[in-house]
Amino acid sequence: MSDYAKLTYKDHAVDIPVKVGTEGEIGLDLGAAKLRDKTGMVSLDVAFKHTASTSSAVTFLDGANGILRYRGYAIEDLAERCSFLEVCHLLLRGELPNNQQLDGYRRELNRHTLLHEDFKRFFDAFPKDAHPMGILSAVMAALSTYYQDGDTEDPQAVELDVCRLLAKLPTAAAFAFKKSQGQPFIYPDNSLRYPANFLRMMFSFPTEEWLADDDICDALDTLLILHADHEQNCSTSAVRLVGSGHAPLYACISAGISALWGPRHGGANQAVLVMLEQVRQAGGNVQKAIAAAKDKNDPFRLMGFGHRVYKNFDPRARILKNKADLVLKKMGIHDPLLEIAKELEEAALQDPYFVERKLYPNVDFYSGIIYRALGIPTDMMTVMFAMGRLPGWIAHWKEMREQDQPIGRPRQIYIGPNHREFVPLERR
Repeated sequence: MSDYAKLTYKDHAVDIPVKVGTEGEIGLDLGAAKLRDKTGMVSLDVAFKHTASTSSAVTFLDGANGILRYRGYAIEDLAERCSFLEVCHLLLRGELPNNQQLDGYRRELNRHTLLHEDFKRFFDAFPKDAHPMGILSAVMAALSTYYQDGDTEDPQAVELDVCRLLAKLPTAAAFAFKKSQGQPFIYPDNSLRYPANFLRMMFSFPTEEWLADDDICDALDTLLILHADHEQNCSTSAVRLVGSGHAPLYACISAGISALWGPRHGGANQAVLVMLEQVRQAGGNVQKAIAAAKDKNDPFRLMGFGHRVYKNFDPRARILKNKADLVLKKMGIHDPLLEIAKELEEAALQDPYFVERKLYPNVDFYSGIIYRALGIPTDMMTVMFAMGRLPGWIAHWKEMREQDQPIGRPRQIYIGPNHREFVPLERR
């Protein structure tokens, strides 16, 4: 028997079904209660902070206790023991693959890593200093013009589009970078692992041999895994909302990339590097930066500390801290920004102001440091985020379509003028 909550307002009384998730989360099903139809009322929840837009089996997130799981698997286990392609298979097909399934999955993707030759001219239309996220968003939308056979109602056609996206987005991202550098495009090498193939397309030259470093490739693999999904965030919600109108999958992913772009979302790791540069230009005094961050009247803020969801330590940050230490030691880099980052981390973790408020370094702080160490330019960091988040976006899009969810259509509370008499132009 279902539980109900009763909403009473003046002469209205409505029984609202209570829905309980597998992890004990409780929701009031206002849709099933037909709240608006029965009472004329709607719920008002600015930015949807207290509203569940769907029921999902993809990702569980408990911000109070620092828990993140994909399809039931702890993020710590996946990051330590899986490759990014294994996690893609998990998110998109529901289970971790065995060796045979993984080999087959890799072969599926390898058939689609190349971009159409005519598509290369697409990059010539952008100025050299175009932001890579703008290029990537446009490229993803444009792919729909090259693959018009995509039928969102046909499961086989959907799987083909999914493979194309997973295989081609790294190629497109690397091409966007090469365009900005005035360097020749490097074609994929399907004999390499997913992260190694991408790094080769980014940093190799036709005139030189390029050798993959296993530790560096593993670090990138970990970053992609940790960014693969994060429940109903801004970009995932954008993908779902656009997808609810049955737009092509490529257009939905383009929308997700655009939503990810801003500094409040995927651009946060880029914002960390900008902040570190500000500290460096101001003399590199970390204690002065810490004091400024604590001063409410000072506009300076420590980027990459604290999290809107995690009220304790970001579980992804714990993993990346160890990776950052390994990468910096491995590469022997002496970078003033990275030195400032390490000093800021140490100072913040020991300062009572930050400890009491649980303003710990988050995933954006450490990912920015690692990307910097790997040679990823600041404006490419959000692109790296998008590459990792792609399987999560698609998983939620597929789930939404499989559940046959209706088109998204949020309501509002109108606060504008009441009816006004129209005044002709000559009398105004």
